[in-house]
Amino acid sequence: MSALSRTDTSLLGRWWWTVDRWSLLAVTALVASGLVVAMSAMPPAAERIGLDPFHFTHRQFVFLPLALLVVAAVSMLGPRGVRRLALICLGIATLGLLVTPLIGPEIKGATRWLSIGGLSVQPSEFAKPGFAVLAAWLFADWRERGEFPGHWAATALFLMLGGLLLLQPDVGQTVLLAAVWAVMFFVAGMPVAVMATLGALFLGGAVAAYFVFDHVRLRIDRFLDPEAEGYQVARALEAFLNGGLFGRGPGEGQVKELLPDAHSDFVFAVVGEEFGLVVCLILVALFGFLVLRGFARAQRDGDLFALLAVTGLLTQFGLQALINMASTLNLVPPKGMTLPFLSYGGSSVMALALCMGMVLALTRQGGGRGGVP
Repeated sequence: MSALSRTDTSLLGRWWWTVDRWSLLAVTALVASGLVVAMSAMPPAAERIGLDPFHFTHRQFVFLPLALLVVAAVSMLGPRGVRRLALICLGIATLGLLVTPLIGPEIKGATRWLSIGGLSVQPSEFAKPGFAVLAAWLFADWRERGEFPGHWAATALFLMLGGLLLLQPDVGQTVLLAAVWAVMFFVAGMPVAVMATLGALFLGGAVAAYFVFDHVRLRIDRFLDPEAEGYQVARALEAFLNGGLFGRGPGEGQVKELLPDAHSDFVFAVVGEEFGLVVCLILVALFGFLVLRGFARAQRDGDLFALLAVTGLLTQFGLQALINMASTLNLVPPKGMTLPFLSYGGSSVMALALCMGMVLALTRQGGGRGGVP
């Protein structure tokens, strides 16, 4: 790539000299970390359910390199191409959300998955990046032209998707979607009265979720009661203590043998035990770098749509990482949310690849206008 001249006007040449190579390197580092974790954390999980020990590992070694290719391909798009991709993504995901409660299997009291061609697909994962971009488009149109009430259209889109998610039920993803919508609305210029109203509605919604959904009430009660610490959280905290600064070494951890979700929701505990606090802090720094770098670059061109879309996409990405790590450390009630590019899951990995590819596309020098339309 370094052999490409700055005067190269090919698609690849324009992409290489306009894309944020530091952010691309950080995404690559996370993907590489996911490959290392896959070899360590996933064989015990596969053995527990009677599969080949490397069943999950082999799949992750397909998903992660493919995700990196998706990131690169999507980052070559221009703003119009990103909007088109988001529209297609959200349309297919919404259709999936509509049919999932009807034909999807019930797993742990929720219906969130569809079986397609032998693969399990979670439509909600793909709805998130699509929603962030299209809502940003609507908010930007509202602020720049004012002829169309885009803020109300974005709100209606959020309410529709939130309602479909609650039917599964998936309260965690609904809260994440609400945070993305609220942050974008705030950046677009939310009136103070609306801000106060939303604060009251979110508080009321949280209280309602506590009383309506049994699994939400159980998790919050367990989190607030020090004597009722959950099994997985307790083992995860022990894993961090056992790992110390530099860890017990790759493959030497014990927590992956004990936790049912060590390969997915609690993969951060495996990292803490086998690689130690230093590596955990490096991962936190990578997530933080991607979010802050993306925000900084999105503000340079003065494109409101790009700023809002990147804000929504990075809010989703950053909050998902934060919630996963915080729940593993017992800082928030546990929530089944993956750690980006490290947890097992094809739907999560590919949706996050779309998310970061869109961020890179919209933060290219010149707003990505030299990309594929």
